[in-house]
Amino acid sequence: MSQPLAPDSLRGKTALVTGSSRGIGADTARYLAQAGADVVINYRNKAPRAEKLANELRELGVQVLVVGADLTDEHSVAAMFAEVESAFGGLDILVLNASGGMESGMGEDYALRLNRDAQLGVLDAALPLMRDGSRVVFVTSHQAHFIRTTPTMPEYEPVALSKRAGEDALRERIPELAERGIGFVVVSGDMIEGTITATLLERANPGAIASRRESAGRLYNVSEFAAEVAQAAVDPIPDDNTRLVGDISSFAGE
Repeated sequence: MSQPLAPDSLRGKTALVTGSSRGIGADTARYLAQAGADVVINYRNKAPRAEKLANELRELGVQVLVVGADLTDEHSVAAMFAEVESAFGGLDILVLNASGGMESGMGEDYALRLNRDAQLGVLDAALPLMRDGSRVVFVTSHQAHFIRTTPTMPEYEPVALSKRAGEDALRERIPELAERGIGFVVVSGDMIEGTITATLLERANPGAIASRRESAGRLYNVSEFAAEVAQAAVDPIPDDNTRLVGDISSFAGE
């Protein structure tokens, strides 16, 4: 299990974490700030939570920018990065954490628009600001990463397929990113205790969390998984650009 990042190890660096007003994103931003990074907190509709987190992180002596943006809206994304450029001049770490698709009333194609199209849109908007030696981290789940070889719960399948489509589309950009001196890594985790997704799955399929916990032996909580995501921003990148977190014994390899 990852240890906290060393204090001041990211001093002078700037990190943007999408979907960071709560949950894994918020804790990832917290770990990066504790290591000295200036942080951009992105949210879609949780402004008070985002501001509360920002005030907490500023007490660590880092600069924090809070930017609301709908990642499925290219104009909203462009405005966000304009603010980032104005505040910090560039970007060293981009954590693509925001995802979804189980929300009601968002349209049939929402999962694909958010989990694939928006991820590419955010990357494209960020690239002009990303410095040589910077890093892109894409956050996903084992249920999505292994969806081509291991079925998942029917309730989650559309999300899993869309997240895998996003991962594949981003992986196609690895050569281009490498030419720019930008590293890329996928962080895939088992079902995470305490996340919105786990809660929604449990509601749709009672007993799902307990069943997965029994199969895996243990499940990571939000803070533990966020520590792995933050560490992925600085650790050497694995040869396959993939950091697997938690048990994978019940998932068939690709």
